[in-house]
Amino acid sequence: MVDKRVLPEIIPKVLAVKEQLQSGGQRSVSLACAAAGISRGAYYKYKDYVFAYNKEYAGRMMTVHATLLDRAGILSHFMSVLYQNGANILTVNQNIPIGGRAQVSVSFRTGRLQIPVTELLKQLRQLDGLVSIEQVSGD
Repeated sequence: MVDKRVLPEIIPKVLAVKEQLQSGGQRSVSLACAAAGISRGAYYKYKDYVFAYNKEYAGRMMTVHATLLDRAGILSHFMSVLYQNGANILTVNQNIPIGGRAQVSVSFRTGRLQIPVTELLKQLRQLDGLVSIEQVSGD
């Protein structure tokens, strides 16, 4: 998050183009850029690096790191507990199992959880095949 007053003029214009395209206010990048007063080249230069602040998702993400036994279906059950409780899974990174155990990190949005985070972690800890789980970041 940055106050718009300290940004170069191009950055708020890129955000304006993105908003116009997302909302349907403009049909094409060319029209949205013309309305914002910037070139398409400037838009494409910055579009993948500039994002508007979204209150809905701020502070509502969590990452957990778990060690799972190397058995079929354990990761699937782990993910099912997250899904069934309203977690919106963003990323899953699993390492190749070593010594019969696999390390997995999962990041997810917590804004629509149907239970408190402490209860979610409790449910995950009860899974057969879970060796350990640690909350790395988030709510």
